[in-house]
Parts: sequence; C-alpha cells; structure tokens
Amino acid sequence: MNVLITGTSRGIGEAIALKFLQQGHCVTGIDREAASISDRHYTHVQTDIFSGDLPELPDTEILINNAGVQDSGMDIDINLKGTIRVTEKYALQEHIKSVLFIASASAQTGAEFPEYSASKGGMVAYMKNVALRIAKYGATSNSLSPGGVITSLNDHILSNPSLWKQVMDETLLPKWATVDEIAEWAYFVTVINKSMTAQDILIDNGEAAKSNFIW
Repeated sequence: MNVLITGTSRGIGEAIALKFLQQGHCVTGIDREAASISDRHYTHVQTDIFSGDLPELPDTEILINNAGVQDSGMDIDINLKGTIRVTEKYALQEHIKSVLFIASASAQTGAEFPEYSASKGGMVAYMKNVALRIAKYGATSNSLSPGGVITSLNDHILSNPSLWKQVMDETLLPKWATVDEIAEWAYFVTVINKSMTAQDILIDNGEAAKSNFIW
C-alpha cells in the first residue's frame, strides 16, 4: 500500500516508517529535516507540514500523522494546524483506507506543557471528526496516545536517575514504551484493524491509572 508518514527523520516516525517498509509497503516521509532512511521503497520530502509546500500524492492509502514539536511556541501551529492541513490534503479521497494520529497521554490527562497538551487534545477531537468524514470510503480514523517513550527527546530523563525514579513511581508498570512497540501499534491499527474507528488508544504503562488507596 501507499503509506504517507509525517515526522520520519527520527524517533517514533522513523520506527513506524521502517515497520511498514519491512512489511513491503511503499512509504513517503515528510519531515523538515533530512532523510534518515535509505530504502528503494522510501521517498523523502523535506518540508514543513505547517508552512511548506506539500507534494501531490493522490493515491495515499494510509496516512500517519506523527510530526510534532514540544514546548516550542508553535505547538498549536505545527501539531494541530499542520496536522489538519496534511489530513485535509491527503485523507479525504476514495483511495484512503486508514488515518492514524500520534497524539499523547497528555491529551487525556493534561499533565504536560499547556500548548502541547492543548494541541494533542485538539488532535484527538479532530481524529473523531475525520472518522465521520472518511467512513463513506470504508476507512478508519484513530489515534495513539503514548505516555513516556524511549527516544532521544527524553534523554534528560533517561540519563538522570533521580528524574527517572520519579517518573517510574508514577506508573503501574515501571517502564516506558519503545519506538518499535509504538510502531507495532501503528501497524495494527492501520492495517490489521478493520472495525475500530474514532478511538484513542492510551499506551502509558498505567500512568493515568496510578492511584493509591488510603484507608
């Protein structure tokens, strides 16, 4: 299938792109940074999803909105408005089979930077709007909301034993997800899944569920 993924130069987006390539799909990546993937079935477009020129890809079958920033001063513009811009261009057509949004646990809990949480919460609401509009094509629209993920973006926590302990004390399962695990979720939701739509999946090792019973 023809798969379009935003934010493929590193982290979760790169892992998702590699997963689809391993499964024999043709992948186009959009990122404002240079390509990190070299594969004959991979095409890289270096542009900004909010303000750059977007390529013409009329046969997109799977769209995965992953590109985003955190506490940048442009979280609403890039994470939400940029994602809407990409989705409106590529998803609303007869070839589409699935749209996936990489949101955040903060979309449910609000426990992060204000504009980042708002941008991801808006993304989940928009995901449901997209589900309503692409149902006529027999297509699904869902989102994944990861909690902590082991990426270079989180090195300051991963390398600090004190911060790491504080984070682990907030989870039921004392660990974070890997990018490969999120990629497996992304593949399942967009390719294997045929019946779930308009749903947000929380992947946070039980952080939101953590509670202490005091008696």
